[in-house]
Amino acid sequence: MEPNSMKQYRINQNGMKTSSSNPSGEAVRAEKKALRRRMLDAAGAADPAAGAAADARICALLEALPEYRAARTVFCFVGTEREINTRPFLERVLADGKCLCVPRCRKKGEMDAKRIRSLDELEKGYYGLWEPPASCESIAPEALELAVIPCVSCSHDGARLGHGGGFYDIYFEAHPQIPTVMICREALICGQIPGEAHDLTFPTVITEKGLWRRGVLQS
Repeated sequence: MEPNSMKQYRINQNGMKTSSSNPSGEAVRAEKKALRRRMLDAAGAADPAAGAAADARICALLEALPEYRAARTVFCFVGTEREINTRPFLERVLADGKCLCVPRCRKKGEMDAKRIRSLDELEKGYYGLWEPPASCESIAPEALELAVIPCVSCSHDGARLGHGGGFYDIYFEAHPQIPTVMICREALICGQIPGEAHDLTFPTVITEKGLWRRGVLQS
């Protein structure tokens, strides 16, 4: 696998990069699968207290973002057991009087932004994820003013390793105008993430250690 600095990229309208070359797709997919397994195991073995502290710090940094303060409509996932606990952030979005949208998966690779007015509306859906009911109002991608992106792992410069379903790559490739921020615990950061042609790179990353924009830690 060639170093990240050697990869070819194309830039979409929101500054997100997608790989434009893939010399060995099968090898890359195997590498991604192995890394995904290691990172999921690491997340499952993490100290709960340390994880909770990291999650609280990440949510605080999200709330301090200028993009969050300016946004009227916010799109954010509901963290599962091995993911960042985003519920405090979701509650803050509602308390601030913003329109809160949560992803609902329709079928493989397709999801919608559904508005909720309380976390009590959430129900177990696709692969056990907490999702809004299908009856909730769908919000057009053009209305989203900030989207919080999950990952299994990522690099500080925004290369992302997801769960492999393609939901976020497909959605944000189709709607590159949406401002995005990817969140990850520092313990799950990797210096190099194997990438395929369809994989997006998100330019803003938050961990409990701080905020990175295009790989540069902000003071």
